[in-house]
Amino acid sequence: ALALFVYAAAFSFAYAGLPAAPGALVLFGCVQGTMIGYGLWSGERLRGGQWGGLLLALGGLLWLLLPGLSAPPPGRAALMACAGIAWGTYSLRGRETADPTGATAGNFVRAVPLAVGLSAVLFARASVDRAGSWEAVASGALTSAIGYIVWYTALPSLTATTAATVQLSVPVIAASGGVLFLGESVTWRLAGTSLAILGGVGWFITSRKQIAQQPGGV
Repeated sequence: ALALFVYAAAFSFAYAGLPAAPGALVLFGCVQGTMIGYGLWSGERLRGGQWGGLLLALGGLLWLLLPGLSAPPPGRAALMACAGIAWGTYSLRGRETADPTGATAGNFVRAVPLAVGLSAVLFARASVDRAGSWEAVASGALTSAIGYIVWYTALPSLTATTAATVQLSVPVIAASGGVLFLGESVTWRLAGTSLAILGGVGWFITSRKQIAQQPGGV
């Protein structure tokens, strides 16, 4: 619950003054560093094909974000780094749960007092309107909660490094949503980066399966 709160709060305040592309790169870099670092520390090992898939996916992410990159404000970048570490921690803890729905509901409930406390501290700067309130409820209590339940359901069957790599597909999913629902155009760069990211994720997963099938594979 604490990791969930730190992720949501730091992410929100970071993006109040951080361009989208640098923010995403800092966030995903810290998520990958946290989860893959923990996986290697706990005994997981990456072989050649897995490293190749991970680097291809990371390269695709950098290519996707590169045209919008600029030097981010240090304070906001530090907040986004905290958000990435917190999300990596939240994901790692999810690998231990046997009840994804109950765990997610409990995390949300326990995070409420922390969110209320932070809101009270910043009450003088509060700005509330009806549309924003409904959008917040729909985004947090519905779509995010469902997504977290699905993620916690998948995590117990994934290693830390695999879970970290799979998350690199999120920018592609978001970009696809922009094309489908917001009328954004499909560009060659979007198509190429999507192929690189998804191809890298697929290469990583396939390599891991091949290693697991070998005698003594982990």
